[in-house]
Amino acid sequence: MTISADSTSSTRSPFWLIVLICVVGPVSVWSYIDAKDTIIWWAEAIPAIFALVFLPFTFRVFPLTPLLYILITIHAVILLIGAHYTYAEVPIGDWFRDLFGYDRNHFDRLGHLAQGFVPAILARELLLRTSPLKPGKWLFWIVLMSVLGFSAFYEIIEWQSVVWAGEGDVTGDFLGTQGDVWDAQKDMAMALIGVISAQLLLGRLHDRQLAQL
Repeated sequence: MTISADSTSSTRSPFWLIVLICVVGPVSVWSYIDAKDTIIWWAEAIPAIFALVFLPFTFRVFPLTPLLYILITIHAVILLIGAHYTYAEVPIGDWFRDLFGYDRNHFDRLGHLAQGFVPAILARELLLRTSPLKPGKWLFWIVLMSVLGFSAFYEIIEWQSVVWAGEGDVTGDFLGTQGDVWDAQKDMAMALIGVISAQLLLGRLHDRQLAQL
């Protein structure tokens, strides 16, 4: 397969990394100022801050596909919004709750959907670029099980945060069950939907961008 110099240089362009920095940087500052709780903010925002700090240093040696930079940017914004308000109190979630008559704020469901959707493409990219795996059934299932395992691990962290710190407003806000005894299972189900959807919807586009790297 022949790849033109223009298409390769376009894929390696720092444009989408710059977009990530220009979006996530200001949103991080907004998110931190007057956040409901500083401890909750750090607990929820760490992945976004890590991406903001770490990715610029990896661009020259391991640039990501434009698709992945875009997805990380979107996911970081979702995390930072949830960190500012806590997921159970994000205003747009309240608006949808009141509009459709839901019994709870579902913004955290969006967060867990993204927790499956975005890491699916990240895992897919890392596996295709650093292992012998090729696009196909094995890759699909390994990505699915890896991301779902991460989602389960995150639920364990949430559970243990309450066990270690004791019941209270801070740990309750981090856990964000909103009185739903099946919250952890529903969160993992959303992540499962996310990882499957990402691979089915974006797999071919991702392969094309990977080929240009």
